[in-house]
Amino acid sequence: MKKVKRKLGKYELGRTIGEGAFSKVKFAQNTETGENVAIKVLAKSTILKNKMVEQIKREISIMKIVRHPCIVRLHEVLASRTKIYIIMEFVTGGELFDKIVHQVRLPEKEARRYFQQLIDAVAHCHSKGVYHRDLKPENLLLDCQGNLKVSDFGLSALPQQGVDLLHTTCGTPNYIAPEVLSNRGYDGAAVDVWSCGVILFVLMSGYLPFDEVDLPTLFSKVDAVLHM
Repeated sequence: MKKVKRKLGKYELGRTIGEGAFSKVKFAQNTETGENVAIKVLAKSTILKNKMVEQIKREISIMKIVRHPCIVRLHEVLASRTKIYIIMEFVTGGELFDKIVHQVRLPEKEARRYFQQLIDAVAHCHSKGVYHRDLKPENLLLDCQGNLKVSDFGLSALPQQGVDLLHTTCGTPNYIAPEVLSNRGYDGAAVDVWSCGVILFVLMSGYLPFDEVDLPTLFSKVDAVLHM
């Protein structure tokens, strides 16, 4: 008996390719063009329960703004009575993180190419007033030609009128800039540049510059950089 394939408008849904605390990502195909896409599926009840409405709105708004070859492309957003569907470019090469784990350290030429693509994408974001705030190898995807694609704008920020500094403490501990921990406000562009520096270190060395089992010790080491 032939399995009935589930459809969402012009998209034919396939297997689940990723799952997080608040969403799952499914592989799908545009039946009109044959293009493969990734669809992030969010339950409206989960968004409301976790007070994520503004965060999701901001993430979608940002992805519409940042159009760049080295950033995962947003195609469109659809909604049903119970779910929101974010249709994005399907990137086939996995995470840069997995490549680092497999190879430990990358050849300088390869690391330089990835870093140049990362900086190009981040510079484009900053030119649009967007600060990613969670740059790390797990959020950097690789396409079938080995080109880097920045993904996951869930913690990103847009500038607010009359506000020069950001204040939300967010990001991944090993890649977080010391000024984010200071509780005195920080420049969104500067903290992205810090994270890019940590990523470059990891690409070239195969290990993290700041790595401790417990967070207080890790944060004290990161914070110490401000007083060097």
